[in-house]
Amino acid sequence: MSLFKTQSATIYGIDARLIDVEVDMYASGSPRDSRMVGMPDTAVRESRERIKSAMINSGFGYPNKTVTINLAPANVRKEGAGFDVPVAMGILGAMGVVKGLDRHLLAGELSLDGAIRPIRGALSMAVCARTAGIPNVILPAENAVEAAVVEGISVYGVRHLAEIVALLNRPEEFRPVVPNGNGSHVDLSNVPDFRDVRGQTMAKRALEVAAAGSHNVLMIGPPGSGKTMLAKRFAGILPPLTFEEAIETTKIHSIAGTLPPGCGLLHERPFRAPHHSISDAGLIGGGMGMPRPGEVSLAHNGVLFLDEFPEFPRDVLELLRQPIEDGSVTIARANMTLTFPSSTIFIAAMNPCRCGFLGDAGRECRCTPGQIQQYLNKISGPLLDRIDIHVEVPAVPFKELRGEAGASSSAEMRARVEQARRVQQARGYYNARMPARMVRKLCALDDGGERTLEMAVRRMGFSARAHDRILKVARTIADLDEAANVSAKHLAEAVQYRSLDRNYWS
Repeated sequence: MSLFKTQSATIYGIDARLIDVEVDMYASGSPRDSRMVGMPDTAVRESRERIKSAMINSGFGYPNKTVTINLAPANVRKEGAGFDVPVAMGILGAMGVVKGLDRHLLAGELSLDGAIRPIRGALSMAVCARTAGIPNVILPAENAVEAAVVEGISVYGVRHLAEIVALLNRPEEFRPVVPNGNGSHVDLSNVPDFRDVRGQTMAKRALEVAAAGSHNVLMIGPPGSGKTMLAKRFAGILPPLTFEEAIETTKIHSIAGTLPPGCGLLHERPFRAPHHSISDAGLIGGGMGMPRPGEVSLAHNGVLFLDEFPEFPRDVLELLRQPIEDGSVTIARANMTLTFPSSTIFIAAMNPCRCGFLGDAGRECRCTPGQIQQYLNKISGPLLDRIDIHVEVPAVPFKELRGEAGASSSAEMRARVEQARRVQQARGYYNARMPARMVRKLCALDDGGERTLEMAVRRMGFSARAHDRILKVARTIADLDEAANVSAKHLAEAVQYRSLDRNYWS
């Protein structure tokens, strides 16, 4: 009887948990009696056939003995094909082909010929190894650059099972992967520029305010007025990701399998624009087995854009309330509860009615009042309350359409946004995430501001949540003006960004 241990990791939410892989071989019995225990899913259980073929085709053979494989701790569900490599190395260790692996974490999927396929969640596994004090990580070559950004560990990228054996037996012949710096800066040369947008001065101003304070935005206007064009340029005025934000964003995309091949860290803020046919699991997260991050988490630290807002199923839209309010989404299952981050700037665009021409001076709306109300009622009041800025995007007049380029470029807008964000970072949070206890302190009003706010709340019937959001937006406008205090003019502009929903939904 021989026992050999290796270490791997399994993804749990956006993090990884350390898994001990124990392989025990018995001289009595046959391979038919082999078994795997420790809550493996179907993909993990099927690894025995892949491992056997890979070992034989790599020239190592396969033991004619009973093999028991335990994945510990037993109360954690193990998913995916990433356990192929650690289990195979455990069997090879029990056969005496390699020696101790107590200073290595391994993960990877095996092909039948012994080649190693990429996996998801490599960055999270590398972070897990560093936390556990494991100095060496062996991963598929396609994932090595991604994991190598974690400092304090050595990451080795391999392409074949025989290469791992050579690495372990002759470590002096191999060198760890060095981060290639891919994604260390943002190339803005191909990013659409706000200068290309004709007209829409108020909408561009609203988006600049939203970017400065991380506020959510709703744009309402007829088809062809430029709502999608504006939204696609929004990410270009946001500052680059910080290193901590880049790590967290990359972890999410690595787990979801959306990380570009050979990419290290993501430094461009994600821009996600799902189609209105998306399911609730696709938008919020979930799915069969271990829950996966949805679009709202894939947009973490970036932008989530929902075009044709009312075309999304209402029950799907209502699920957005918690993520855009709390910056996280919790998915509960019978045997687990996972929380994914979802701190995103939410942008929605919609027509004022089903035909799109309600209020358009140039074209007549053909919708009946009942049809208009039915269309607008797809967006609930509580969801509207969670959107800080509502702005109208009217059709662009011909003279503006044929006129000169816009006054401000994306670079100029980004400079103002970064200046305002530096002020907020000194306070410890962006204005949209300002704690309720700090609203009165940081958004103190003078007498003129108090009168303006009181008049707006009384006439328009704003909720308590809308009241706080008006103050937060006003604080952002003051930050853009480099003003120490919120004045009446800042508040008046903020109120203007909350009045549009009263025009349509009241």
